[in-house]
Formats: sequence, structure tokens, C-alpha cells
Amino acid sequence: MSPPPNPSLRRLGTLVALMITLSLTAVLPATAAADPLLSQGKTATASSAENVAFPASAAVDGDPGTRWSSAFSDPQWIQVDLGAAASISQVQLSWEAAYATAFQVQVSADGTSWTTVHSTTTGTGGDQTLNVSGNGRYVRVHGTQRATQYGYSLWEFKVYGTSGGPGGGERLLSYNKPGVASSSQNDGNCWECTPARAFDLDPASRWATSATTGWVDPGWIYVDLGATAQLSKVVLQWDPAYATSYQIQVSPDANTWTTVYSTTTGTGFKQTLNVSGSGRYVRMYGTTRAGPYGYSLWEFQVYGTGGDPVDPPAPPKDPANPPALVWSDEFNGPAGGKPDAAKWRADPGTGPNNELEYYTNHDNASMDGQGHLVMEARKQATPGTTCPTDPLTGSGTCQYTSARMNTGTKFHFTYGRVEARIKVPKGNGFWPAFWMMGADFLTGRPWPYNGEVDIMEVLGKDVKTSYSTVHAPAYNGGGGIGSPYTLPNGADFSDDFHVWAANWDSKGIVYTLDGRTVFTLSKDQVEQTRGPWVFDHPFYIILNLAIGGDWPGPPDAATPFPSRMLVDYVRVYQ
Repeated sequence: MSPPPNPSLRRLGTLVALMITLSLTAVLPATAAADPLLSQGKTATASSAENVAFPASAAVDGDPGTRWSSAFSDPQWIQVDLGAAASISQVQLSWEAAYATAFQVQVSADGTSWTTVHSTTTGTGGDQTLNVSGNGRYVRVHGTQRATQYGYSLWEFKVYGTSGGPGGGERLLSYNKPGVASSSQNDGNCWECTPARAFDLDPASRWATSATTGWVDPGWIYVDLGATAQLSKVVLQWDPAYATSYQIQVSPDANTWTTVYSTTTGTGFKQTLNVSGSGRYVRMYGTTRAGPYGYSLWEFQVYGTGGDPVDPPAPPKDPANPPALVWSDEFNGPAGGKPDAAKWRADPGTGPNNELEYYTNHDNASMDGQGHLVMEARKQATPGTTCPTDPLTGSGTCQYTSARMNTGTKFHFTYGRVEARIKVPKGNGFWPAFWMMGADFLTGRPWPYNGEVDIMEVLGKDVKTSYSTVHAPAYNGGGGIGSPYTLPNGADFSDDFHVWAANWDSKGIVYTLDGRTVFTLSKDQVEQTRGPWVFDHPFYIILNLAIGGDWPGPPDAATPFPSRMLVDYVRVYQ
């Protein structure tokens, strides 16, 4: 991308440069940033590279003899991921002959929304030391005008500062702080959706404006940080009732407000806003709603220094690498033996989703003496029960029995690899499943606010397809986030055992089948496109074999009874 070098000129240039360097060294002290170097060895990406010899990583490797070079066009950029939020104090650029006359240095919290901290249209190339002030995890050099017909090229791109935000102390300031709003909702559609719900770090609770008085413009909510704070970032996780036009405002007294961020093109979902302002109170002031409803936020998080912050609970730790086995059931009991009471509890009763079975108290669950749990579906009426009308008999009494069991109150866990080796039955109406529920369901939080992780679902009417899905307040039922997948060569899941697994950590969930990745869920992507991620807390395991229901449909005269779902093992690694 740079001009082809002339060997004689290069030697002359090197000699002249050396003489100048020696001369300057004799009379000037070395220039160095007072703050630590943050960028060296970190992940760098770019809009382009001239070829594989000049990757983005070469500009942050600490080697002045390697460089990044771009394609020969405008604009081009290079950015570095510092790995965590930082307060940026200085950027040093060592340009090759192909430099920028016009460029910006920009910072970002998420690598998407950028704030300019330095801008010039008279760049001269060479070595530049730029004293800047900004906060972000990502730092970018964005070139908009080249000095030559070639591209942009940097020998070194160094970022100095302190990790952790302003003064190295950026932190969440709004957790459990009192909130005030223009109105709030409290009814069957949004129970106790008060201002405090936006500041509780619970992604399944939210604030919403009143359905009777608050579906108007403007609508607002503010938080009292307890003392004056210097703001660096605001994170908003919107419900579908979001603002297209709004401002972030600060105030010393909750009366006089100063705008530190404004937009008329809000897109909802998760928005991370780099801001700079000082105040005790921080307000989201909505002026245009995206639809006919009001304003609603799952989360309103304020970051910075100062204030009077409350320490939030420590987040759960990711599994070790490699993970270790922490819980399992190999089902090696004698034939006819019941599930281990120390690990499993029966979950008797009728099923949801208009299912037609009655789940018994382990009458339909036992060991086969060959290392398997047998969950048996039977055509067997249960007097005194009520189910949706069975199309074969016309009866409202439950005409089928089956098995459902879980580890609730026995074993809960957060993050890890959970897997089971299962053989599913075939036949219209069968619905075998291996899944997890948020443990707060057991203490009264209703579905789907607790979260549901479906690892395996197969419909007996189509045993060539399996499904993995998650359900949360913003995406559930038919709107859950999931994916169907099949076996190689169109094989049948009911013909043999298969291993379904969920690899779950703070970044998301990766589903595998027989060791092959079949579906990946990124927490960040879900928050940006679908709604809050509610899966960072304890869950418990469920196995069941449903009969009938809205999704699989009812059994018919050809459905084989009894039929069995066989489970070879269930294992959890952390």
C-alpha cells in the first residue's frame, strides 16, 4: 500500500533519520506517557489490510519493524480492544510514509457507537503523541483522507491510560438507588413495574409508565446516585415500549437539568452510551415513543466515579477450563429401581400447553437394570383428573400417564456443561424433553421471568428434527430464540442414543449434539436484538415425556403404547 521503496533512498533516509534521532536525543528528554500502556498485545481489527503481511495486530505488537497497512481507499480504520473499560489519556501513532492528513481518534464502550476524542485535517505523519481524554474499551484511528495515493499504514498504535474508567475507578453507581418516574404501571400486564425495578440489576424486572396516565409524551425516569458523580457511561435495556427520541440529563437537585446525550433515532433494545457530565441525579427523558404504548426499561445503569454506590452482588464465575464433573446420575440401579431420591424429585400432575397426560409419582419412571432410566408413556386413564378432551375417546379425564422429574431443591447450578445421552420414542403425540428452569420458579417467580433453557425437544411425529431454545420475558413461547437441526444423512433420532449438551457461561450458550455445535446463543447479540438475557443465575434440570399438547398435537390410533424415553446418563461439568 505504501510507495515502492528505492533502496538507495531508503539507506539515505535511514542515515538521516539516525543522525536526527541522535541529535534530538542529545538535547531533548524522551517523551513518555505517565499512564500505563494498555494496547500492546491486545486484539486489533481493521477495515482492511493490504495483504496478509500487514495485519492489524502488527500495529499493537510492540515491534517497530512490523506494521498494519490498509487498502488504497477512504475511509479506513484500525481499532484495538483493550479488554475492559479504561480512561484514555494518550495515543501515540507512528506512521509509515502512507499516513493520514485527516483522521479521528475515537473511543467506544461496545465497538459500535463511537465518540471522537481527537480530530485533525492537517496531519503530518511521522510520530505523533496525542493527549486525549475519553472513556471506553475500544479505541479507533479512523482515517478519512490519505496523504498519498496509497492507503494508511502504522508501525505502532499505542494507547495509554488507566483501566477501569475515569481515574481507574469507573463503577456501577445506580444499583439499588432510589428512582422517580413520571408514572409507573402496576396491573396484570406489568406487575409492580415501579422505578426501582430499573435499578435492581434484575434483567427480568422492569419499569413502565402507567397504562392509564403514562402512555403520553414526555415520559421520564431518574435515579438519585446519593451524591455528586462524574458520569462516563449509561446503559439502557429497553422493553419494546422504547423511545425514538430521548435525552440523558444530569442535575444537582432534580430540578435543573443539563443534557449530556440526545438522539432522535433511538432503536430500542440495548444501548450503551458514552457520556460526560456531573450530577447527583441522572434522568432518561423521553419525548417520542416508538409505538402507541408508553416507555419501559428493563435496566437503566449509570457508570462513573463518585456518587454513593452500593456494591452489587458478585457475578457468578465461569466454569474452569477444562471443566470438572460436579454432578451426575448414571442410572445404574437394579431393574425396577426408582430414581435416586437424593438427586431427583417426581413432579406429578397434569402438564401445561394443553398436554393430555397425567404425570405420576415415579410410577412411570424406573431403572431397566442395564444402566438406563426408563420414562414410559402409557395409555392409562387416571380417574378424578382433568385434561383437555382426548380426540380418540372424547373424554376430559386424562387418558395417558407418563413421567416428569427434576432436580429442583436437590441440585441447582449456574454455568457449566450439562449433557444427557438419550434415546427418544417415535409416534404421533410424543414430546420428549431435556431442559432447565430458573430456580427462582420454585420460590414464586412466574414463567417466563425465571428463564427456561430447552436443551432437547423432539416431536414424535418428526423424529428427524431436534430443537434447542431459550425463553425469557421478552421472547417466549412461539417467540423463543431457538433453532431446529437434524442428524447427518437424514437419520432418525429414535433409532439410537444421542448426546445433547448445553455449554453455558457468562457469554451465552453453545448447544451441541454428539459433540457437534448445532446452535450458538451470544448474550450480547440477544441483548442487542431481542431483549434482556435472564440466564445468569441458578437453574435446575428437568426430564419429561409429554403426550399431546399444542406443539406436537395429539396421539392417534397408530401411536404405539407403551413407549419409552431412555436416558443413559445426565452429567454436569463446571
